[in-house]
Amino acid sequence: MISEGDQLPKFSLEADDGTVVTRDSLAGKNVVLYFYPKDDTTGCTKEACDFRDALPRFGKIDAVVVGVSPDSLESHRKFKKKYQLPYLLLSDPDHQLANAFGVWKEKSMYGRKYMGIERTTAIVDRKGRVARIFSKVKVPGHVAEVEEAVRELA
Repeated sequence: MISEGDQLPKFSLEADDGTVVTRDSLAGKNVVLYFYPKDDTTGCTKEACDFRDALPRFGKIDAVVVGVSPDSLESHRKFKKKYQLPYLLLSDPDHQLANAFGVWKEKSMYGRKYMGIERTTAIVDRKGRVARIFSKVKVPGHVAEVEEAVRELA
């Protein structure tokens, strides 16, 4: 499992725009990699829109935002269009990246157990090192917390 200080693992995932994103394609950038459970659900929509609204500030601190969930590319495209999300959404249907970060976990709701993404954000620095991991994210105030952590990388 990836920890703070580790190198971002090698991966290859399709993005909603048809490109393939890899560790190497993100090299040289500060990256906010946020894992979320499901497109177009209440908490995930709030988080996605908070990142959308903060994106100009992230650009000023030389950081890109990338969302990751197990949803299909078609689901990502609809979600992105509906909420005008200006950043890439990666489809991780086999949990390749989610497993590497240890965020694909057993969850429980109303007594029913199931596997899903535990909302987590990782900040990866320009050298490809995982500088910060925010686990069990609570959406309110999270984007500001991430923005501050990215500023500390400079």
